Amino acid sequence: MVACKRQLILFGGFHESARDYIYYNDVYAFNLDSFTWSKLSPSGIGPAPRSGCQMATTPEGSVIIYGGYSKQRIKKDVDKGTLHTDMFLLKAEGSGKEEDKWAWSRLNPSGVKPTPRSGFSVAVGPNNRSLLFGGVHDEEEEESIEGDFFNDIYVYDIGKNRWFPGQLKGPKSEKRKRRRGRQAEAEGAGDEEVEKQAPQGPVEIIKEVVAEDGTVMTIKQVISGPAGEKERSESEEEEEEDGALSPQVEPCPRSNAMLAVKHGVLYVYGGMFEVGDRQFTLSDLYSIDLHKMEEWKVLVEMDPKAQEWLEESESDEEEDDMEGAEGGEEEEESSEEESEDEEGEEQHPSVQRDEKHADYLSRTEQYWIKLARSNMGPDAKEKKVVKVAHAMAKTFYEDSV
Repeated sequence: MVACKRQLILFGGFHESARDYIYYNDVYAFNLDSFTWSKLSPSGIGPAPRSGCQMATTPEGSVIIYGGYSKQRIKKDVDKGTLHTDMFLLKAEGSGKEEDKWAWSRLNPSGVKPTPRSGFSVAVGPNNRSLLFGGVHDEEEEESIEGDFFNDIYVYDIGKNRWFPGQLKGPKSEKRKRRRGRQAEAEGAGDEEVEKQAPQGPVEIIKEVVAEDGTVMTIKQVISGPAGEKERSESEEEEEEDGALSPQVEPCPRSNAMLAVKHGVLYVYGGMFEVGDRQFTLSDLYSIDLHKMEEWKVLVEMDPKAQEWLEESESDEEEDDMEGAEGGEEEEESSEEESEDEEGEEQHPSVQRDEKHADYLSRTEQYWIKLARSNMGPDAKEKKVVKVAHAMAKTFYEDSV
């Protein structure tokens, strides 16, 4: 639902009972003068029934609807989910009064669109832009469903009908050190630099949390740049080795986070992510200046040990988790301390003087794979074990240099 001039416009949604479910694509308006509901009957072809979509208003009084999720029954006890990636414009053909006729039209925005996902969060930002954060894309593997969670930002420029990723520029002091030659010319470009800045190549960020029972839980994010990026500066390899491509502080990937924008600052609170059968509720709070797009700031930190496991039933284990929790720790630091407690810090291969991350990983990769395998168990897939091993090695390396 969005406020549109003197009305509230409500679209779609779903209702689910014990026996069945239904998704809607109808439109209702609530008049803020008469306090009455009315059902709209827009002309044209509108969105398919869905829930969880993004809605934003234009300065002219139209409504933009993007994305969403729906499912339909294929056969008894078998449902098929659909992630919608289309966008529509609901426009009033008149002066915006209650009796006006409305019309649907389909939008085809340009730029780099968000990857398919559900559970994303939205907020209206400055300069006639709408923001999309996070979400999850479920991948079905045989009989299981595994979710890829995101913590990226996408910006939709309403006036230009264009998507672009919200790239972090990094603090200015660090940015000057990393830039060479032509990259320095990009400084001082203003707000448009966020849009024009060449996105980084595909980067996979993996974070791991070691639970009390030794289970290693991973949360993964893939940041992909658009095709056609050919130039790579000499410093990019160094940036990758130093971990400069991934922000030093950022919200972990999640879905269903709470978003708000005040004075050009985006605030992100909570949300959830899943690992296997466990569902984690988050309670951290971050902010980022949308005009500068330099770095995330942590307003309230998250302690992995104090997270709520929604499927945890033994209260004794929860009490133990809370008693052992220590405040004031970053997520990576806390999870590293947990793994160090279990394995012993002195057992990890030490980082040699002036050793690059790539060299350290090449030299110690088998050790970390063995450690990851011992935590994840014999049934874990080799590909996932290697990813966790690399994440653990990277975390230890960054804490050591």
